[in-house]
Formats: sequence, C-alpha cells, structure tokens
Amino acid sequence: MPAAKKRKMDAAEQKYYAVRAGFKPGVYTSWTICQQQITGFKGAQFKSFLTYEDASAFAAGREPASAMDGTKPPRFYGVAVGRKPGVYTEWPAAQEAIIGWKGPKYKKFETRAEAEAFVRSFSGSAKAIAPTVAGSDQDEADGIEEPTAKRRKTAKKSTKAQNGLVIVYTDGSSLGNGRVGATAGVGVYFGDNDPRNVSERLEGETQTNQRAELTAILRALEIIDLAQDLEIRTDSKYSIQCVTEWYINWERNGWKTRSGPVKNQDLVQLVRDKLEEREAKGGRTQFIWVKGHDTDQGNIAADQLAVAGARL
Repeated sequence: MPAAKKRKMDAAEQKYYAVRAGFKPGVYTSWTICQQQITGFKGAQFKSFLTYEDASAFAAGREPASAMDGTKPPRFYGVAVGRKPGVYTEWPAAQEAIIGWKGPKYKKFETRAEAEAFVRSFSGSAKAIAPTVAGSDQDEADGIEEPTAKRRKTAKKSTKAQNGLVIVYTDGSSLGNGRVGATAGVGVYFGDNDPRNVSERLEGETQTNQRAELTAILRALEIIDLAQDLEIRTDSKYSIQCVTEWYINWERNGWKTRSGPVKNQDLVQLVRDKLEEREAKGGRTQFIWVKGHDTDQGNIAADQLAVAGARL
C-alpha cells in the first residue's frame, strides 16, 4: 500500500486524549499511554477529541471550542457495573462511578432508553437506573472500559518491560528569525550529560524557527530504536499539529494551501515516514506540548542546546 494512502487511512482515525486530572495531565495521541496516567488516580478526568485544539483546551481546564456552539445533542452514559450504577448525562459524574472500580461496564448512548436498556441487561432491575445527573459535559465512553485486574497487571508488565518510556525534549531556535542573516539551531535533550543530546546548526538555506523545531523532532526519532516507546516533549504546537493532524488535508490537497505550497513539506513528510516506520516495528510515539521558556527544566535545557547550535 502506498505510504501516502496508508497515512490517510491511519490518520483519519486519529484521536487526541486529554487528561485534565491524572498522574501527568496533558494531551496524548495514544490511548495506552493516556491510560497509564489515569489508572489508579483518584478522581481522574479525561476525554478524547478529534482535534488537538479541543483536547488542549480541556486539559488546561477550559471549555473546548466545539462545545461552545450549543449544538451538541445530549449524551447518556450507562454505567451497568460500577460504584453507583445508573444513567448519567454528565461525563465527570459517570467517571466518578467507574474510576478505580474493578471491571466496570459502561457505554455512551444517544438516547436515554438505550442507556437504560444497557444498565438493565447487567442488573435485571429498574432500580439500577436511579442516578440521573443533569449537565452538559460529555466525553468518549464508547465502550472503553476501565482496566480489569487482569488488564491492570498486563499494563504494569508492559510498563516494566518498557521501563517507563524514553522521554526526550526537543526545541528549535532561530536567532533573528524571519530576517536576512538569521541562524537557526536544533536542540534534543535526553538528560544531563546524555551522549544522545544534540546541539547543532540547522542545515539548509532557510533558517527559520519552525524548520528547526521540526528538525529537532526528526533527530530524536532518528536516534531512538524503532521498537522503543518514545515521548517527545516540545513547546511547538505548530510541529505537533503538522505531524499529527494538518498533514492529512495537506496530503489530500496535494500539499497545497490557498496561499500556495505547504511550508516545510519536506520535513513534515520525513517525520511522518519515521513515525510510520516506528509504528510498523511496534514503537509507540507520544507527543506532549509543554509551555516554552517556563519552569520545565527539560524544555529549558533543549532550548539552550538549540541556541548553542544556532551560534555554531
């Protein structure tokens, strides 16, 4: 199957998992890794979205833009097995009934009747339908169940096998960005004195911050074994959206926009190729956005490497 066609098929189903309350809040592109942040966390709050913007807003405690137009139909969450079985119309309330419960059974429905029938199918009693919590908040409860004891053990084994996940910070810097004579650098930070760290000058004539950011991600992907799970932390929302969302329409439109050819197409394609190669080998890749120039020491270190590279 042609790579471009495969990308369209895979990415058409891309979801973004936002964790508002968990071990490590943020936006995840892998349900497995998102699950690790909420399993065992009391009062976890999480949702899945079809766009990065909505997921990012939820994780930050804001109302997603798509939920502000008032056009969303009501949703009904049937909790058949949980702390308090019943039908809920507010996802956080339904979450409270299942998080931490061994082997919960729950599902999202478009009508109350369907949700009630689902609850009855497990209880055989109308009494189990008592809880009804009004509200507008809603989320994915499409049959994804809280891990049973067996699945939790499997998840723990998987985590031990990975020994957590390789975490890397990437950053790009362009001194004089957008002006003649600008110089850009690439920074990749695995840890203090880690031999895999990268600090280099950006190659090519176009010395922009965006190209440096994308190149830093590409360098990280090139360094790590294809089968190793990887979490890339970057302060570039542009880069994340380029390689997880926007490229879908770009490919469909022949890599052209209303204003002309897609900028940095070459780097976006190289990153996508590497991501698909990793996926084929079993390596999961997770992108996490971090606030730049703040208090995250990993991001600060990656920025320092990028600036040093720009000065080479």
